[in-house]
Amino acid sequence: MTIRLYDTNARQVRDFVPLTAGRVSIYLCGATVQAAPHIGHIRSGLNFDILQRWFRYRGYRVTFVRNVTDIDDKIIRKAADQDRPWWSIGYENERAFTTGYDVLGCQPPTYEPRATGHVPEMIEMMQGLIERGHAYVADGNVYFDVRSYDGYLELSNQELDNLRQPEGEGETGKRDQRDFAMWKAAKPGEPSWDTPWGRGRPGWHLECSAMAHKYLGGVFDIHGGGIDLIFPHHENEIAQAKAYGDRFARYWVHNAWVTMSGEKMSKSLDNSVLVSDMVQRWRPIVLRYYLGTPHYRSMIEYSEEALREAEAAFARIEGFVQRVTEKAGKVVAPAAEVPPAFAEAMDDDLSVPQALAVVHTTVRQGNSALTADDKETAVARLAEVRAMLGVLGLDPLDEHWAGEGRGDDLHGVVDSLVRLVLEQRQSARARKDYGTADAIRDQLVQAGLEIEDTPTGSRWTLRG
Repeated sequence: MTIRLYDTNARQVRDFVPLTAGRVSIYLCGATVQAAPHIGHIRSGLNFDILQRWFRYRGYRVTFVRNVTDIDDKIIRKAADQDRPWWSIGYENERAFTTGYDVLGCQPPTYEPRATGHVPEMIEMMQGLIERGHAYVADGNVYFDVRSYDGYLELSNQELDNLRQPEGEGETGKRDQRDFAMWKAAKPGEPSWDTPWGRGRPGWHLECSAMAHKYLGGVFDIHGGGIDLIFPHHENEIAQAKAYGDRFARYWVHNAWVTMSGEKMSKSLDNSVLVSDMVQRWRPIVLRYYLGTPHYRSMIEYSEEALREAEAAFARIEGFVQRVTEKAGKVVAPAAEVPPAFAEAMDDDLSVPQALAVVHTTVRQGNSALTADDKETAVARLAEVRAMLGVLGLDPLDEHWAGEGRGDDLHGVVDSLVRLVLEQRQSARARKDYGTADAIRDQLVQAGLEIEDTPTGSRWTLRG
């Protein structure tokens, strides 16, 4: 029973050996709250939710830290554009992220610290780095001297001579353009905090090094995040932390993107799909299935067709659960252990697709037992299915999903029916039968629905 994980730093799958027996410490780079989350943002939270669930199933005590970046250049620019306080932008979007995590069934982290709540820890780390000759002050900014740390760029496997370091506004006084800002001097109208070097605000990278140190100590097990964070963010975190004297993360685990037309889903590219919109169109448990069941290191190419396939696949599982529950006349408790093949897949770098194949195989076996009127076998297979779905956060009988898409919550049923009608409308438009297409739309509007045509398909909402 050894969990194996792909370590980005080692560039290979490694046996997981915890720092402390029976415990695992995880730091995940969480939300930068300049905007509401799209499904690409939430995917990372889902992947690491499944990881911590598996560790807990395997008997580990998990400490899971997921930070909130509530101050950065984008938040400040947005606040200026909207003539709003910077903190109101951050708080509003932090709540949206929390709602997104919750609605998709993510268990809360052990700690969820905000960057702005840890300025003293950042100042302490900067002082230590300056004293050790790894950082310097210029024009009120504090920069990390990348040439002072020999291990710089080992994670991203780049050459220092070819490095182009991303820069923000006001980063003046650098000794070397490859140096990065840990602290930025105050500018008029911007938020700032007192430091020994004058007023200013955090740079992006410093916060995570300081918060990981505070909540997990100088060395911890796993640092996670999206692959887009490998450079510059995680590379710069490592430099700060190790130059300060920490051993820092022992394993680096990165999840892949959600893409659209081959490009990373991003607000700046205007190709993002908001979680708040998606859960109006799809049952949240189906959206979790769609985002959580591909391998965490595989790209997910967004499409309506893929979501419909996920919906159909989950419906087969859910239908089995409901049929056996009705046959048994009671709620069947999950089995104490998952099937060995499921466990083997999950131990192997969190191979959820292979684990899910075991779920579907068990469902088919259970359905065969139902056909043969073998109640005992069907109930046994349901117990196994519930145990596996519990690990994946997809058990439809779990209290989190109680009533979701059923009972007095008819959204899932209505959504399926409306999308069937919308598909008929789309077929009419494809054959240029615009009269029929318009008639279908008019009937939906008369029924109290708003229909919006978007590049990714038609969506519906209830009219207010």
